[in-house]
Amino acid sequence: MNASRSLYQTLPAPGLLADLVLLLHGLIVAFVVVGLVLFIIGGMRGWFWVRNPWVRWVHLVTIGFVVIQTWLGRLCPLTVWEHELRLAAGQPVHDQGFIEYWVSALIFHDLPGWVFLFGYTVFGALVAATWWWLPPRQRSSSPKDSVR
Repeated sequence: MNASRSLYQTLPAPGLLADLVLLLHGLIVAFVVVGLVLFIIGGMRGWFWVRNPWVRWVHLVTIGFVVIQTWLGRLCPLTVWEHELRLAAGQPVHDQGFIEYWVSALIFHDLPGWVFLFGYTVFGALVAATWWWLPPRQRSSSPKDSVR
């Protein structure tokens, strides 16, 4: 047994922790996917928050991490943590990444890894393109600009 596996087995309620990691993973995926859609819609409708630099940086870094991990052929750390916690809890695990597993389950079709590599890369490029089309803006500290 490796050291990391024994660490996971010492945690209280590893099955519950695995469920929480899965929930967090799902929320991050929703943030990335829904966020991009809202940035585009909000950019066309003039919503001020879609140009918030903090939100945009977190969004860009998140999808950038996913794209880099995919190009390196590595699973997302959240997927690894969930798997290890499920093993520690004696629960079954799936042998695919989070997105591959759920997309396959939703469309009842097992897709090869290159499809996801391509999809993540295109999605990441689209996120980067929104930075050009809808660049984030800093709030002005000038009192004259705050009167608008």
